[in-house]
Amino acid sequence: MPLKDLPRDARPREKLLARGPGALADAELLAIVLRTGIKGKGVLQLAQELLEAPATDATTGRPLGGFGGIAGLLQAPPQELARIKGLGPAKRAQLLAVLELARRALAQRLRARTVFDSPQAVTQYLQLQLAAKPHEVFAVLFLDHQHRLIVMEEMFRGTLAQTSVCPREVVLHALRHGAAAVVLAHNHPSG
Repeated sequence: MPLKDLPRDARPREKLLARGPGALADAELLAIVLRTGIKGKGVLQLAQELLEAPATDATTGRPLGGFGGIAGLLQAPPQELARIKGLGPAKRAQLLAVLELARRALAQRLRARTVFDSPQAVTQYLQLQLAAKPHEVFAVLFLDHQHRLIVMEEMFRGTLAQTSVCPREVVLHALRHGAAAVVLAHNHPSG
């Protein structure tokens, strides 16, 4: 159903402005970012399909849509987004911009307070930073004595299958940053 056919107070943008973002479902928030649907598919339907469980075409193996929720969509590599019908350059750019804004906001918050006081906090941060990398990365979080982030550095970059790590370089960077602790991370590229 097109948005114009919905009652005014049920339209995502109007609902957000009247009741706040917490009143909207994930698909409604995504519909606001996407702004328009495609021929034969309204923006709410397109948003809902993107949030559903991943699906692929049985004959071609190409993604049909569905990333398994907001986290899956925001961690999807740009080339995977490009294969989805209805996500042209403008919509992909909007989604990638939202992801980058979320990354920057999280990084800013991390610098302002202690957040690495649990393995879950470290895991969430690293997933946000490394999940969409198309190549293997060995990254290091350099932390101060209160476990606040000083800086995250992508120390070594590999190919799709491997990366080489030089421990001496990690130690030199830790000394240069005056780090009291380090967290070593290695991603496996999606793709």
